[in-house]
Amino acid sequence: MASNRLACHDCHRIVEPDEEMCPYCSSTSLTEDWAGYVVITHPEESEIAEKMEVSEPGEYALKVR
Repeated sequence: MASNRLACHDCHRIVEPDEEMCPYCSSTSLTEDWAGYVVITHPEESEIAEKMEVSEPGEYALKVR
């Protein structure tokens, strides 16, 4: 994982470093200060997705500071 990718404070999605707005939730609160990486492919079957309140497949940061 490229450490320069950003994470959204609101939805925890991982986005490319050139993004100024999260393409998933439209938040402008993006940060390089995140830790942990999870790919959720079937959120309806995932305990992690349930705990993170994720309903869409994608790449997520576990902790966003």
